[in-house]
Amino acid sequence: MKHQLYREQQLNCDIETAWEFFSSPYNLAQITPKEMGFVVHTDVGNQAIFEGMEIEYTVSPLLKIPLKWRTKITEVTFQKSFTDFQEKGPYKLWNHFHEFIPNKEGMLMKDTVDYELPFGFLGDITHALLVKKKLESIFDFRFKVLEQKFNK
Repeated sequence: MKHQLYREQQLNCDIETAWEFFSSPYNLAQITPKEMGFVVHTDVGNQAIFEGMEIEYTVSPLLKIPLKWRTKITEVTFQKSFTDFQEKGPYKLWNHFHEFIPNKEGMLMKDTVDYELPFGFLGDITHALLVKKKLESIFDFRFKVLEQKFNK
């Protein structure tokens, strides 16, 4: 079964600052809980995000078991949005749309994640018991870190 996680957050910064931070895969580790063991393995240097960019990570979401994860940037609209799509990893489907909307207070950031677990019925049970709560806690952590970084 497909699921969706949606979050939005007002950030007190300009679009240039937000875009520079969120479009760099290296900053993902800053907004991911340490116990997830999140490591970026692809050396993208300082190049700007682009459609077709592939990024490889290791993440340990459960029981400290490291999993390889590879995402591909499938869409980029400069300083407005980008989408990362899991090509290899723990999900049957992972499509994360990041949107940035300038406003009077700075910038509204929106995250929409469409995802599905493998293993059919067993995946649905795992989602209900573990994965949904885990994803929510990861995005709660991100919210707190971003509040400290951009909204002091």
